[in-house]
Amino acid sequence: MPVQQFFIRSEIDRIFSGVLGAAMRILVMGGTRFIGVYLTRLLLAAGHEVTLLNRGNRPSPEGVEVVKCDRKSPDALKSALAGKTFDAIYDNNGRELSDTQPLVDLFDGTVKQFIYVSSAGVYLKSEQMPHIEGDPVDPNSRHKGKHHTEDYLVQQGIPFTSIRPVYIYGPQNYNPVEKWFFDRLTHNRPLPIPGNGKAITQLGHCEDLARAMVAVLGNSKAIGQIYNISGERYVTFDGLALACAEAMGKPTPDIHHYDPSQFDFGKRKAFPMRVQHFFTSIDQAKQDLEWTPRYSLVEGLKDSYNNDYCQTEQTVDFDLDEHI
Repeated sequence: MPVQQFFIRSEIDRIFSGVLGAAMRILVMGGTRFIGVYLTRLLLAAGHEVTLLNRGNRPSPEGVEVVKCDRKSPDALKSALAGKTFDAIYDNNGRELSDTQPLVDLFDGTVKQFIYVSSAGVYLKSEQMPHIEGDPVDPNSRHKGKHHTEDYLVQQGIPFTSIRPVYIYGPQNYNPVEKWFFDRLTHNRPLPIPGNGKAITQLGHCEDLARAMVAVLGNSKAIGQIYNISGERYVTFDGLALACAEAMGKPTPDIHHYDPSQFDFGKRKAFPMRVQHFFTSIDQAKQDLEWTPRYSLVEGLKDSYNNDYCQTEQTVDFDLDEHI
């Protein structure tokens, strides 16, 4: 049940009175990796006062306060944030309810908006696509902790907004989504793609995701809402291979299909995506947030390839490819 059903319209208007367009004090959990970097830059550019909470293992951008803390320790979290107040919190890296509950308890009733990064991976596999907000969730999903957190925010009446990305890509991506394709194309190797290559999926550029996350801030329409955030268009696995080759200036790739049920890879992943149709509608976000993705798939892949992949030394393991 959306939080908006707990709040009457006058309460939401009161919460956000004077907020839209005003500088806000914002706590960002993480902020030094991938999405957090893009989000922090955009918040600073908009004139907000940003505090990052992380373990301090990576450099932080100028212009932010950094609170060093391991969020896994509730006592340490409470001590590190004692006496601080924020208008909004971005929880970018909470995977389980136990990660987020201490943060909510600490600032209960004082934060105007709690923005939580969930995952489209919570959806139950369906014969009807694309996934839309409100679709059934999979109780056995590896992302079930994120749905438990969303449920908790609802039941507690927290003025929250939840973001459900599909596959995120772009510079600084630490999940080997596009890298899997770039590695094989760089080394002129065949691409072992599971199934018939026609499974349909969806990728969203990290900057587009960060822009959507900023667009929910101070937006009364976003209170109590869940938004799918990803790219404008869908793509097959084979189509993604072709898009990566185009972005790299490579010839048509050598694609080999195989039946993944014939192999036991243990805990290792031979392919970076779930072998099924997996894509969402982003219409609700476009409507409420007046947001639309700026990156086409090929342009986003060019950005990732030229401004990240080519700039760093790559470690590549083709053992599973050889096994296939």
